Order: sequence, then C-alpha cells, then structure tokens
Amino acid sequence: MSSAIPITVLTGFLGSGKTTLLRRLLQDPAMAGTAVIINEFGDVGLDDALVEKADEDTVLLPSGCVCCAVRGDLTKALAKLHGQHLGGTIPPIRRVVLETSGLADPTPIAHTLMTDEGTFRVYQLDGIVTTVDAQLGAKQIAEQFEPAKQIALADRIVITKTDLVSAADVAHLEGMIRALNKGAEMLHIVKGETAPARLIGLGAHEPALTEADPVAWLDGGAAAHGHDDTCGPDCGHDHHDHGHRHGHHHAHGHAPAHGHLHGVSSFSVIYDAPLDGNALSLALQTLAAAYGDKLLRVKGIVTIEKQMKPFVVHGVQHIFYPPDVLKDWPKNASGEPDKRSRFVVIARELERATVVKHFKPFLGEPVG
Repeated sequence: MSSAIPITVLTGFLGSGKTTLLRRLLQDPAMAGTAVIINEFGDVGLDDALVEKADEDTVLLPSGCVCCAVRGDLTKALAKLHGQHLGGTIPPIRRVVLETSGLADPTPIAHTLMTDEGTFRVYQLDGIVTTVDAQLGAKQIAEQFEPAKQIALADRIVITKTDLVSAADVAHLEGMIRALNKGAEMLHIVKGETAPARLIGLGAHEPALTEADPVAWLDGGAAAHGHDDTCGPDCGHDHHDHGHRHGHHHAHGHAPAHGHLHGVSSFSVIYDAPLDGNALSLALQTLAAAYGDKLLRVKGIVTIEKQMKPFVVHGVQHIFYPPDVLKDWPKNASGEPDKRSRFVVIARELERATVVKHFKPFLGEPVG
C-alpha cells in the first residue's frame, strides 16, 4: 500500500450541495485527520466551528480536521500543509479533501497531482467526486459544458436533493449523467447524509498503489460490473445507489443520442494479443499530443510482451501517469485471469474509429 496521503477532489456545479456534503462528512468520526482545502473559509461557513487558528490560512476544527484556504498556488498550499503535518503544528493528516469552486475544471488539479515533482508521491489522487443538483442538474448539464465535464471526469457521482423532485425527474437526470459517464457509481444523498466510505478510499487513479480492484477501476466502480439490486440486504451494496445497469436503461430512454451530450462519448478498445511496450508508449504519447484536448480520460489494463504482467495506463487529457504493474489481472466471467488488453476512453468530439485508426500502426487491429 502507498504511504502517500490520498486526496479526494470534491467538485460540482454552483449550488449542487458540495458544502452541505462536506459539512456533514466532517461531523463523522471516520473523517478525523482530514485536511480540507477550500478557496475561501467564508464559502464553507465554518466560523462557528473554529477552535484554533494555526495561522492566517489554516484553522483547526473540533472534529480533529484541519481546514486551509488556497488563495494561490495549490502546490504551495499542499507543501505548506505537509510541512505543518511533519512539524507537528497541526494534527497528523490522514487524507485531504479539496473542494473546488462551482465553475472549476478538475483537470488542472489532477495534472498537478500527476506531474508536480514536489507533490507526486507525497499526495495521491484518490478520486474525483462530483455533486449534481437533482432539481437543476438536467438544465445545467444541457446548457453548459462545465458541469458536464465535472460529471465526465468523476469517479463517483452524488445526486443531491432527490427528496425535492419526482422519481421520473431523477431517472431523466440519471440518463443524462450516463450519457456523459457510463461507469461512475451514482449515489442519492439528501442533506449531505452519507457514509464517508462511499466517497473516500476509491483508489480510482493509481490502482497499482492502492490495490484497488482492477475491474472496478477500469469499469468505473462496483455498480458498473455485476452488482444487482437483488443481492440482498447484507451484501454491502447501497440500495439507494442506481448504478450501471439502471443507468443504461435511463440513458436510452431519456438521454440525447446514446452518449453524445456535448459531444462526449465513452468507448472501449480491446486487443487479444500481448502488446509491444515501446509501441504502446509511442501510441499513447502521440495520441495525447494529437487529441489531448479531446481526451477527457483514458484508462487501460494491458499485457506487455515478454513481461506477461498486467500493467495499468491512465491519462487525463494530455497527461499520463507512468505505467505501473498491477498485483493481479482482472478476472473474466469464468473467474479466470483476463489477459486481454483493454482501454476505456471518455472523449469529447472524438470517435472510437479515430482512436482505433491512430492505434493501428502501433498496436495492430483491435478485436473489440
């Protein structure tokens, strides 16, 4: 397991309930040792809860959490926080929750955590959690790309205020969400009520380090690969969650053009034979260079010739993590190791045929 401090990015459009969710999470004892990074303290309204001001940018909360403001460079704020953690001026940090502004694109945050030398390996991006307003979300998604991109990049999606709308409205919204993101698990939350375990510890960006389930990682979440609502009350599955199976039904019934809302589509590319490592590296580098602005996210589990081990590749737009070795291959339906190479791509205004054509000189013809 990695010793890096996991970071959860909490994003979502204006008024979608991020702050309410954050407040409730911080009241849970399981969140002790959390550092919360926000743009300005006033946004979260924590004034009545503050017990000690560590410095002008950092306050300590009764829950054993620390809250700090970012008024400039995120990397400097993270470095300062880590220094305070090491120096003992704040309680030890077990995790970080970074709340973005409502209009923020989470991509630059992901890039910072993937590429900044002083940040990489001190911190580790655990997952992007996106809140969506059940009342206004459908209109916001239809009219603006910012909330659509926040959804497309999400590892977990939290639909808020579901008590204020009809089941049909929620189903319609779920269809729109599935058009943008087929895999991420969806939760319904009222007034911020949820268990922290549903939102943290996702291991969604570096599964080789966090030992996340490779199938869940590749397909987006537990709901995306085989959970069924008939599994019973003790199976550990949240029965308020409407996951992949429901999402496809709604997407075909309510969402525009089978997954082309704002030109966003999701598709997979599969190879049976092991891939040449150098050719794969060139294929991904040139793909990122040619189409980085259109690639929202690329995930893959691949078998490399001669090494015959499962490698993971993961990119956010034009930046890719260094490839890493997984502990085990994913399992197929028969429980056997699935040694195919599989890529899952979420892209905007970029068709699968274009990606396949780009890959072909490097990797050959895919089987699926």
